[in-house]
Amino acid sequence: MEAFQRRLFCFPPAKLCFSLLYISLSFNLFCCSADRNDRPIIGVLAQEVFSPKPNESAYIAASYVKFLESAGARVVPVMIKQTLEEYKTLFNSINGILFPGGGASIISSEYQRAAEAFYELGIEANKNGDYFPMWGTCLGFEQLTYLTSGKFLLTHTNTSGVVLPLDFTKDVNDSRMFKGFPGELMAALSTEKITENSHQWSLTTSDYNTNAELTRFYKVLSTNTDGNVEFVSTVEAYDYPIYGTQWHPEKNAFEWTRPYIAHSPAAVKTTFYMAQFFVSEARKNFHRFESKEEESKVLIYNYNPVYTGDVSAFEQIYLF
Repeated sequence: MEAFQRRLFCFPPAKLCFSLLYISLSFNLFCCSADRNDRPIIGVLAQEVFSPKPNESAYIAASYVKFLESAGARVVPVMIKQTLEEYKTLFNSINGILFPGGGASIISSEYQRAAEAFYELGIEANKNGDYFPMWGTCLGFEQLTYLTSGKFLLTHTNTSGVVLPLDFTKDVNDSRMFKGFPGELMAALSTEKITENSHQWSLTTSDYNTNAELTRFYKVLSTNTDGNVEFVSTVEAYDYPIYGTQWHPEKNAFEWTRPYIAHSPAAVKTTFYMAQFFVSEARKNFHRFESKEEESKVLIYNYNPVYTGDVSAFEQIYLF
């Protein structure tokens, strides 16, 4: 210790300040990284193919994978038709899950069965202090409303292929989701047609307001209207890291097959800020696979996306 002190106090003042700053920064970096998972792995739920072929009975749109990867996460496909024990094992290995958009039933499908399994596991884990984030986009948002309320509360709306600005509620001011968004991006989201909607069913604000389970569980951050019906478009749970958007944040940067998808700078920034937020939530979880070999076997890197932009709303999909 004496030798260290002699060397330290022999430094010129400038070098001494620099050395102390280096030690301080190194200590802070170590402390921060100790409370953060910098190798998050997020599950993306697959869903049924309408006209399945051999070994092609389920799919994931590649844009959801790119969405998460763009913010520093790796992705594991969550396969349908697995046992509850298999889902439990995977749950304890990943750091969050995304329920994507699509066309599966939210009442009776393999997509619904898997989503319910992870939703219940996530609720139980969070109650026990195990921070496990969940996200639902479009169909996934609708699935969350069904899982939380236990009821089908959706109303048909004219919102297929519509790009809208968000009508923010006052609760957006203290939301977790939008806390890190720059002011100019929030202004763009509220005034420009940025958020792409590809749904025929919506949770109306009146149905939300009259359902006790939903009002206790979710804070509404934004609404929209199809011209006749006002519906909920963005939510976050009060007491859980659970988030939902009826609109598609992933499409602005990664989907090009439809002319109405916004690709403006503000639209693309929205994609990345939303991804960054959810991945930052996953960094708070410390689940991990039992071995590097087990991890490597299930990552999305084991599969190749297929170009479907000429026949589908998705530029690329993964088939399983």
